[in-house]
Order: sequence, then structure tokens, then C-alpha cells
Amino acid sequence: MMPKLDAAELRLTLKTRLAEARARTDALFDIVRPEAILERPIRERHRLIFYVGHLEAFDWNLLCRDSLGLRPFDPQFDKLFAFGIDPVDGGLPADQPSDWPSLDRIARYNREVRQNLDSCLERASFDDPAVPNLRAGWAVNMAIEHRLMHAETLAYMFHWLPFEKKAPQPPEPGIDAPPPERRMIEIPRGTVTFGLDRTVDPVLGWDNEYERHTVGVPAFAIDMHNVTNGDFLSFVRAGGYRERTLWDDAGWAWVSAEDIRHPRFWVRRNDRWWWRGMFGEVPLPLDWPVYVSQAEAGAFARWTGKSLPTEAQLQRAAFGSPDGQERDFPWGNELPSPHRGNFDFTRWDPVPVGSHPEGDSAFGVADLAGNGWEWTCTPFRPFPGFAPLPFYPGYSANFFDGKHFVMKGGSMLTHRSLLRRTFRNWFQDRYPHIYAGFRCVQNEI
Repeated sequence: MMPKLDAAELRLTLKTRLAEARARTDALFDIVRPEAILERPIRERHRLIFYVGHLEAFDWNLLCRDSLGLRPFDPQFDKLFAFGIDPVDGGLPADQPSDWPSLDRIARYNREVRQNLDSCLERASFDDPAVPNLRAGWAVNMAIEHRLMHAETLAYMFHWLPFEKKAPQPPEPGIDAPPPERRMIEIPRGTVTFGLDRTVDPVLGWDNEYERHTVGVPAFAIDMHNVTNGDFLSFVRAGGYRERTLWDDAGWAWVSAEDIRHPRFWVRRNDRWWWRGMFGEVPLPLDWPVYVSQAEAGAFARWTGKSLPTEAQLQRAAFGSPDGQERDFPWGNELPSPHRGNFDFTRWDPVPVGSHPEGDSAFGVADLAGNGWEWTCTPFRPFPGFAPLPFYPGYSANFFDGKHFVMKGGSMLTHRSLLRRTFRNWFQDRYPHIYAGFRCVQNEI
């Protein structure tokens, strides 16, 4: 339950959080050299220039236009940066670099949006029944979180730009950690509480976080640590990408058509494996978590005779405890801080698994917040009692298609506010570009 703030405190909190979120995305765009802004480093997503205007257009459309009724000053940009160039048959955008406006023109649009929005926030009422979207700052908080989620999206998109098209950054110091303990932890049967309660926190989260309910979870065993690059290298060397029995039909068709033989973050050069970081390559760190698609994670799990966890299993391992109580975070109820895990833009790259023992769960499972999202085998579906957001009806509902799977936890570039117990992330099972790893479970113990 969120503490209730008076109007002045709420206004200051929202302004401060919005300023911090803007500073984060502004700094990210500074990484990209101007000549690279028209690149599309991931073919399934827009050109980078779309995102330069998208964040401000989202804020304008949601807050200034739809919530406060301001008249658009540039409806063409409002539409362009809400949806981008029209796609071809629902696929990739049918655009050319010359189709996009100049960065200078987009910058002018962004400045005007921010000026208008900041002015609106100075005088907006957060308890006016005529403006329900702004009740207790609801839509403003969602706009801030939308920006923070895009900060991570931008980071992994920028990750796949050629190194010379990014401004170099100083090397990150290494972290020494003892070799991870390769064992499974038994989790006794119990229950997990999913979701938020509308009667308690009606305007706190995204639509897929509601409604609160409890689910029973049979006993299972789960890996203490995430699967590492070293673990996955054994799978690669054993020919896991060529063994049909380890893959479902869609996964096998994908690795065959794309000739995939190793994780996308790996590079084979001069008979050595390297890890492709944000700003350069390093010899493959065998103790870092491996980042793969859900399809690759599932194949590895089958190879070991195990399986990927369900959302309920990962939830219980992370937030449950032997005494039956549930925590706000894996380590307890204290708010996230750097000694608990690798998150909140502390680093660009992962660290060895088990580097933050003070972030372990009550059961002793490590790294359940930060250092890489964790795949589950649970399709992304609505909870019982689901209702779409009135101001963003397609946020979740557009992805209840059986093709997307729940992820939990967070990466090194996930904002601390998104580490809450109820937050759910999701991606398609053959999407290999993101900071997502996994651990395995044994269901019969």
C-alpha cells in the first residue's frame, strides 16, 4: 500500500520523478552518434529516431491531450510518434530514412511538449472527479514508468549498434565473486499472492497487475543461481542447437531458418568465444548469466532433464518464505539499494552470478532481482478480474495471444521502481535481443 501524500507532496514527487526519468533517457540518447539515429539495430523494432519523439508524444497524448483536454499543437507528430510509419501487413515499418523529420524539428516538438506538460502539472488537480486519469497521480506515474521501461528498451537496442556508432564509455571495473554453488534448493509447498488489490491500491500499477489472488504451489526444487555462460557453453558444445528433440516445433523452425548455433550475445572469433557488451567485446565470462530467448532456455532445460519455472514457482522462490509470509522484495521489505543486486543502471553489463548475497531470498535463492530478467514457461495472460486501463486499453490486452511469456526479476538496466513484487514483464519466446536469462526447476521432489 502506497503512503498517502498531500497535494503539494504528490506534485513535488511527480515532478521530481519525471525529471529523473527524463534525465535518464536524455543521457541514453547521448550515447548514439547523430549519424546513427536512423539505424534499426533490431529488425522487429522501429528505427531509433522514432523513440526520440515517442517518449514525449506518449506523455502529450496521455496527459496533456487525453487527460487535460489541451488542443494539439502538432497533431502530425502526435500520431507519427505514437505509432510510427505504417507497417507492411502488420510487419516491419515500410519506411526509409528520408521519410523521417529532422532531429532539430523533433527536438523543438519535444521541448514544447515538456513545457506544456510541466505547466499542466503545476496547476493540475489530482483529486478532481472530472479528471479520473489523474487521481492520485495515476496516469502521471504510468507515463513515468513507461519512460523508465523504454530506458531499458533503448539500452538493449543501442547494445546492437556497431561500437563505432556509439560514444565510448570508460571500462567498468570487474567484480570478483566466488565460483557459484551449483545446487538446487527445495521449496516446500505453499501459496503465492499475485497482483494488486483495487480496494487498497486502485491506481498503483499496470492493468495486468490486477486483481489480487492467491495460488497454491506444489513443492519443487529450483536452481540456486541462474544458468551461466559456462553452463550454456556445455550445451552448445554438446550440439544442443542441432538436436531436434530438445526443441518445440516453432523453436526448431526458428533456429533452423536463422541458422542459430549460439546465444546472440556470444561471438566466435579465432577459435575463442567472446561476449558482446554495450561498448566492446570481452572474453566470454563463464560466471555471468547467459542471455537467451525463451526458446533457447527451454531447450537447455530439456537437455538437463528439467524445465523452466512457472510464474507461480518463480514468485514463490523470490517472495515467499519458510514461515509462509511473503516479502515485498526477495531480501525482505527494505527498498532496493545497490548492495541488493545489479539493477537501476548501476552497470552496463552483468556481473558474476551470486555477487549480491544480501539480495538472496528467504529460501536462499540468489539474484532474483537484477542481473537479467528470468524467463518462465507461463504464457502472458490476464489475472481473474482483469480490466484494461481506461487511458491505455491495449497496454496488456494486445499481448494476450499465447505467443508471449512472463518474465520476472529485472536486469542491470531495470529501474528500481519496477522491481516490485507485482510487476510482470513479457516477450515472445523467440526474441533473443534482451537482457534475459533463466534458471531451471525440478517439479518432482
